[in-house]
Amino acid sequence: MSEERSSIVTFGGESVTLIGTEIRVGDKAPNFEVLANDLSKVTLEDSKGKVRLISCVPSLDTGVCDAQTREFNEVASSLGNDVEVLTISVDLPFAQKRWCGAAGIEKAKTLSDHLKMSFGTAYGTYIKEHRLECRAVFVVDEKDVVQYVEYVPEITEHPNYEAAIKAMQSLLKVKK
Repeated sequence: MSEERSSIVTFGGESVTLIGTEIRVGDKAPNFEVLANDLSKVTLEDSKGKVRLISCVPSLDTGVCDAQTREFNEVASSLGNDVEVLTISVDLPFAQKRWCGAAGIEKAKTLSDHLKMSFGTAYGTYIKEHRLECRAVFVVDEKDVVQYVEYVPEITEHPNYEAAIKAMQSLLKVKK
């Protein structure tokens, strides 16, 4: 059974229960299985050897999630092929595909955790009360070591974009 822990986040000011293990800098990034927009399976291992920014959002159909995904897509577009930006939510793959088309998202990959909550459980982002993901950002290096973690304390607020981008950029400088 997955670990439940006292909330480190709130949703609209209300405390929520997160399921899974809290990830910390220096941890080996857990593998997960989510669905791409075409229903194919995607795992962390599929992007091995790249720097990964994993942007976890409750739903792409909300203003903050929309802005977060657009921001990281823009950054990813400027960083080249050594970076993968994965946006994970529990939105259905069909809804994610529709949203990406309307938003013009080309570099960031939207992935759905709706089927198994595999990512949410592995990264401790699964909100028990709502069966959603909390807002979080992880940067994982090419050796699958977590180099940056942010669980946003209030889900309706933005993450620290600058800190996550800086963590990603510093890994790319080391890699070259």
